Amino acid sequence: MSETMDTCIFCRIAAGTIPSTIVHSDGEFVAFRDIDAKAPIHVLVIPRRHIDSVNALQGNDAGMIGRMVLAAKGIASAEGIADPGYRLVLNTGPDGGQSVGHLHLHLLGGRGMGWPPG
Repeated sequence: MSETMDTCIFCRIAAGTIPSTIVHSDGEFVAFRDIDAKAPIHVLVIPRRHIDSVNALQGNDAGMIGRMVLAAKGIASAEGIADPGYRLVLNTGPDGGQSVGHLHLHLLGGRGMGWPPG
């Protein structure tokens, strides 16, 4: 599943070479609406830096992951789903449901979420 920055669709979205509906952008992250939405609100939050998956994270990435979650929290608030609640999901590897080889956090909301999720 390893991709390069040149071939990674999410890197290309972050660079602006593939259009998408951006809901948040800063120096570290880009967030955009998932084209295959699984909930009324389904946003993907990605780091601009290419990281294949959770398995590729290093100890010095802990702060970045925390900031990614905080970015998702801010987006949830802006989307009006913070108070009723939302789900954050990090899929890892094919068996975990990861379909794009770039670390991404799913923000899902706008409806009740069932359990178990898978």
